[in-house]
This record gives sequence, structure tokens and C-alpha cells, in this order.
Amino acid sequence: MKHDVEFQPSPLEVGVYECEVRLKFRLIEEKSILSDRDHLLELLLEAFLCGSDEYMEPVHSDVQVEEMAEVDAPPQMRRQLIRLRNSKEVS
Repeated sequence: MKHDVEFQPSPLEVGVYECEVRLKFRLIEEKSILSDRDHLLELLLEAFLCGSDEYMEPVHSDVQVEEMAEVDAPPQMRRQLIRLRNSKEVS
């Protein structure tokens, strides 16, 4: 006897978080690249994620994450939370 059992995924548990990341590292880089402020953060994060080598030395990192009340999130984030929770594709 075959029993058809329908899979019922549990609701997606998501929240809104405020994150602060502090990184301190030494980097050898071309001076002209560091003067482009629009591209600077992307460049620094990429260098940090690639890891320590002869051009980059991590000195300190600190990450703080705090869950915040959903009502304090901007409307666009609250709408995205609702979409995520209602999505059948995400489990």
C-alpha cells in the first residue's frame, strides 16, 4: 500500500538585523586607486576577503549583530520580509 505524503516546509524564519563591522588592516595598494571614494569600500572588502598575503595584513576585526524590531525596519525591508515568508520556493 502506497501512502502519498505531501511535504509541508516549515515557515522561513527571517529577521531584520543591524550589523556593524569594524576592520583594520594594512594594505599595499596603488595610491590612485585609493583616491576613488566610490570604489574604495568595494576594493578594501575584496582585499580583506582574499586573505592575508604579502600585500595585506589583518590587524583587527570586530562584528556586532543585533536583531531589530521589524516595525523599525524601512517599509521596503518589511515588504521583502513578507515576500520571503510567503514564498513557497524558499524553505
